[in-house]
Amino acid sequence: MKIALLTLGCKLNFAETATYERGFLAAGLEVVPWGEAADICLINTCSVTAMADSKSRNLVRKMHRLHPEALIIVTGCSAELRRQEIEQIEGISRVFGAKEKGLVVSETLALLGLTDVASNRAGAPDRDSDYPAIPLEGAQGVKTSENTQRMFAAYSGMESRTRAFLKVQDGCNNFCAYCTVPYARGESRNLPVAECVRNAERIASEGVREIVLTGVNTGDFGRTTGESFLDLLKALNAVDGIERYRISSIEPNLLTEEIVDWIASGTKFQPHFHIPLQTGSDELLSKMGRRYDTALFAERIEMIRRKMEHPGGPKVFFGIDVMVGLPGETQELFKQTFRFIERVAPAFIHVFPYSRRPGTPAASMPGQVDEATKKHRVAVLEELCRSLHEDFRAQNRGVHERVLFESTVRNGMMEGYTGNYIRVTRPYDPALVNTLADIVID
Repeated sequence: MKIALLTLGCKLNFAETATYERGFLAAGLEVVPWGEAADICLINTCSVTAMADSKSRNLVRKMHRLHPEALIIVTGCSAELRRQEIEQIEGISRVFGAKEKGLVVSETLALLGLTDVASNRAGAPDRDSDYPAIPLEGAQGVKTSENTQRMFAAYSGMESRTRAFLKVQDGCNNFCAYCTVPYARGESRNLPVAECVRNAERIASEGVREIVLTGVNTGDFGRTTGESFLDLLKALNAVDGIERYRISSIEPNLLTEEIVDWIASGTKFQPHFHIPLQTGSDELLSKMGRRYDTALFAERIEMIRRKMEHPGGPKVFFGIDVMVGLPGETQELFKQTFRFIERVAPAFIHVFPYSRRPGTPAASMPGQVDEATKKHRVAVLEELCRSLHEDFRAQNRGVHERVLFESTVRNGMMEGYTGNYIRVTRPYDPALVNTLADIVID
């Protein structure tokens, strides 16, 4: 039997889809690309914005039209927050919310008559993979229902032959005024360090050279185990076979000087940080419940550059998230954001418009910004992003770096990324695949 899997949203969703893929492959199913005939279509949805919700529902409808005889399975954040709307879509076979992720593979196979999940329901928590997993509810000592005791695997699978995502944390306790993530994914929770290390060792055994650590609030690691994020980094650094690590995203207030000092001391962690800013206005940061101000954010960027950049060496890649059109964002406050980003000069801006999410405090705040203004502000920051990225490339020209080349071939060319996340292309050479090569950035 054939299954097609489609993922929307964040790297964490991609990590979880890869876990499902492993489970279906282990059960003997064939994974096929979208567009090919399939017996099962699984859509892992996103709900970060109203547009993401809408896109998720539209793709579900499209899959039913294209594959009317297939089972349509829906999971992810939109499945949790908009479950009733999704269940009413014609052709839906099964919806799995946040607390049912551990059942996706087993119950889908049961719908196909390929396995009996009754024993799973009656016995120990089932696992859709042989990799250690993160409980769906993280509070220690809390009695949970039968479904919430079930687990979902933390190992993500490979993004390519060279790189894998490793899920180490899930959930968030921050409840920022605009955000639905805590409602969709629950409280902050994490695997023990020892389990993360075992997962990394398994990834290394498959020949992967680079791991990207993923989580909803990755720097909050340790909340459920009493360990620290730095404990995790140090333990992973010792795993044989893994040459490079990246941190997918970390809040600025959780990126401490101690962590940076250790990374800068000569470790496998690359000079590449993705740090959410959201807005360069202190007024809006406070209003939205963010746990830092622009002074702290700028101090973190300056501190990292001071400790990790050296004359003639690579510059640190900073990617930042910015949300435009938050309630109360006047033209002057938007200009503050623009000027602040110009000053800290990241290499990349992930910019997106604020989306009014029902049930969040920001949805009922005065000063809602119209869509045309949001669209214009997105365009302004995207143009700034292009300029800043060109500047970053120019600052790294002539620098000696190492590139991990990937297996994908496009028009006879292969590509890879430097430690500071500059994409490098060259004519395809199979001998370079999954190897670290010394280059000079041009």
